[in-house]
Amino acid sequence: RKYISHHTTQTTTLIPNSQYIHRSTMPNATAEAHKAEGNKFFKAGQFAAAIEKYKEATAVDPTVPAYWSNMSACYEKLKNWPEAANAASECIKADSKFIKGYFRLAVAQKAQNELTACIKTLESGIALDSTNPDLKRIKKEVIELQRNEQVAALCRNAETQMQNGDIAGAYKSLELASRQDAGNPDIERMMSKVKPKYEAMERRRKQGLSPTEQFKEKGDELYKAANFEEAIKWYTKCIEKLGMSDTSELMVKARSNRAACYKQISNFDGTIEDCTEVLQIDPDNVKALVRRAQAFEAVERYRYALQDVKQVLQMPYHKVGKANFDLCNGLQHRLNRVVAQLKAMS
Repeated sequence: RKYISHHTTQTTTLIPNSQYIHRSTMPNATAEAHKAEGNKFFKAGQFAAAIEKYKEATAVDPTVPAYWSNMSACYEKLKNWPEAANAASECIKADSKFIKGYFRLAVAQKAQNELTACIKTLESGIALDSTNPDLKRIKKEVIELQRNEQVAALCRNAETQMQNGDIAGAYKSLELASRQDAGNPDIERMMSKVKPKYEAMERRRKQGLSPTEQFKEKGDELYKAANFEEAIKWYTKCIEKLGMSDTSELMVKARSNRAACYKQISNFDGTIEDCTEVLQIDPDNVKALVRRAQAFEAVERYRYALQDVKQVLQMPYHKVGKANFDLCNGLQHRLNRVVAQLKAMS
């Protein structure tokens, strides 16, 4: 193992590289004595007594992360997860580069089912040590737990939708669940009940479509198949059939979907044009604002992109949705930096 030689005015100590602590003085002897007593209690399985000794050590010197880490380990043994998390957080405060602190905090967060916070903690630790096997292992486990939770939630949602007669909603929920857990017998069982009803509904719906609506429908099918160039042709037929002055919901959908196709093939001018037409009809259309902002950024029209992003972020959160809010928030930070750089250069 590689070691860093740590020089102080009193002596030289050797500290493992992975747990290196930058300290200007030697550890406090009294605090170290408390820690040593705590370690004896820990080895004897007397975790409550060990905690008291580690507390005494932190009272003398709260800047040593190992005291907090050991305390957290004791709480972990006692399954006192809130206190384990608190001690681990103090460990990170004492030394933000002490990897064990992130491990301890992640273990406690996982045990409390705080999965989103746990992933954040793990990513912070992995940013410091990208090869740490413990952090990577826990992250993999937590991602799997999140996926299982999402699948279970989608299945519960589908069950409720089926009971309420929302066959289309149930089918969509089960499709999303199946993408995350293909071959799940519960999903397949529910899908076997829902799919025939959904397909019968779709046949009836398509039979009732006008020729113009069928153009848009064909475009949707091609878009789902990632055949964007062909989808554009059918959306264009729908738009032309409706007439350029049309302001119907069908026009909004056809233009919005064609804009999405243009974006996929990097025709950003086409994206901007269609999104602008949508916004003439529906000024608060979130999808159109987000797509146009992304297209403006791609063609280096940063100030216009920033205007669209700010408009989205000023809308009610429930209307925007988490995914769009997070996307626009990140986009705003990036665009602000670019605009500031351009101002500095001019």
